[in-house]
Amino acid sequence: MRFMADESCDFAVVRALREAGHDVLYISEIAPGAEDTAVIERAHAERRILLTEDKDFGRLLFAARRPATGVIYIRFPTKARDVLGHAVVALAEGSADTLENSFITLQPGRARINRLR
Repeated sequence: MRFMADESCDFAVVRALREAGHDVLYISEIAPGAEDTAVIERAHAERRILLTEDKDFGRLLFAARRPATGVIYIRFPTKARDVLGHAVVALAEGSADTLENSFITLQPGRARINRLR
């Protein structure tokens, strides 16, 4: 799958997805300091699922009605960070057909899926 990781996304997620064979662009590597609107526009233009820990992307999608291919909003507390990469890979591989056109809130042990459009 194709992903774009926002600067707020833990690099452990990027590393785990890359190791699992996924195509991941990391904003910190390609466009540090990019505005959220530019990040979501680029992810959509390149048909990539956006990975973020920044709740502002929910506002961009639902209130500002920005188009997106899909978003995974990661909400993991400090005590659960050691399984973060594994959890995102498991979601990507177990629910690949639902990632597009969805806003997914990923928490330890659960994923809440809201369809876009």
